[in-house]
Amino acid sequence: MPLPTMDSMSVRPFHSPSPSMTRRGVTAGVALFAGLALLLSGCGDPEAAPPADTERSQENSIVAVAQAAGQFSDLLRAVEAAGLTQTLEQDGPFTVFAPTDGAFAGLPDGALEELAQDPDALAEILLYHVVPGEYTEAELRELTSLETAQGGTLEISVTREGVTIDGANILTANVPAANGIIHVITTVLMP
Repeated sequence: MPLPTMDSMSVRPFHSPSPSMTRRGVTAGVALFAGLALLLSGCGDPEAAPPADTERSQENSIVAVAQAAGQFSDLLRAVEAAGLTQTLEQDGPFTVFAPTDGAFAGLPDGALEELAQDPDALAEILLYHVVPGEYTEAELRELTSLETAQGGTLEISVTREGVTIDGANILTANVPAANGIIHVITTVLMP
């Protein structure tokens, strides 16, 4: 098959996009440009951090991952009532010990609703479940305690059943998010 020559090709001016360009093509072009910009930004100051992709981070944030899991509706309601949603969508990294809806069901009747009326107290409890930094289950096995975002200390134990945090078992470990890691636990932790 012969290669086309300049005479046989129709050439459009750069400023006039092809009418056949689809939304997908535009999206791919934007992604290519953003990738190139990110690559070029790394060529400058070696100490400078690359620009954060805020939209992508929020799509895969701890909050978004918890929403997609479907077993944290009580936790997410509490996070919203305490005004912590934006905090848990920020860069982090964070390690979150996330109680399931079953863990919240273990609280006394009406306790969550009562706490929702006191956002400051609720925030204290929720921030007790958050640790600045990212700690995998393997790293937790090497520690005896961690300081929480609330300022308290979580006690870590390794048992035959696995890792416990303040006595709560980790059901599922190392759930990745764009801004940290989630460990699913069996109990709501109290400072």
